[in-house]
Amino acid sequence: MSKHTPLDETAAAPAATVGGERADLLESLAKQRHFLRFTTRDLTDEQAGLRTTASELCLGGLIKHVTSTERHWAAFIVEGPSAMGDFDQMTNEDWARRADEFRMLPGETLAGVLKEYEEVADRTDALVASLPDLNAGHPLPKAPWFEAGGWWSARRVLLHIAAETAQHAGHADIIRESLDGAKSMG
Repeated sequence: MSKHTPLDETAAAPAATVGGERADLLESLAKQRHFLRFTTRDLTDEQAGLRTTASELCLGGLIKHVTSTERHWAAFIVEGPSAMGDFDQMTNEDWARRADEFRMLPGETLAGVLKEYEEVADRTDALVASLPDLNAGHPLPKAPWFEAGGWWSARRVLLHIAAETAQHAGHADIIRESLDGAKSMG
C-alpha cells in the first residue's frame, strides 16, 4: 500500500455497509474475538491474572497478547514491516516488555484489558471496511519466525489475526476450565 495512514485516522465504515469477502472477514474476526472474551465472563481481576496450568499464560495476559498482536498486524497492513519493529535489534528489556503481554501486571484490570481489546478490534474492523485493496501487501519483517523473503497481503494478515485469535481462545478455554470448571462451549 502506498498510503501510510495511522490506524487512528483510518476512515471508519460501519461493518453493516460492507459485503462479500469483507463481511466474511469481519464475521470471522468477531466470532473468534467473542470466544476469547467469553472465557473471562464473571471473573475478578485476580482470577484473570491466575496461572492455572503449567503454562505462564493467564486469561488477562492472553487478551493483552492478542490485543498487541492485532494492533501490530493491523499497523503492518497500513505501514509495512516498520510497524513490527526490528526483531534483530531487540534488547533484553524489549523482550521482557514483550513477555509482560502474557501476564496481568499490578494495577491492570480485566475491564481495562477488555476495553483496550475492544478499541483495537474496532480500529481493525474500520480498516477492513475501508481498505482500497485486500491484495495490497508488504514484505514481512525480518524475524526468526517468518519465512525469508515472505510477503503478506492485507487479506493474509487478516486471516492470520483470526487464526491467532482462535488459537488463543482455545488456550483461554483450557485455562478457564482449569480455573473454575467453566467452559466456553459444551
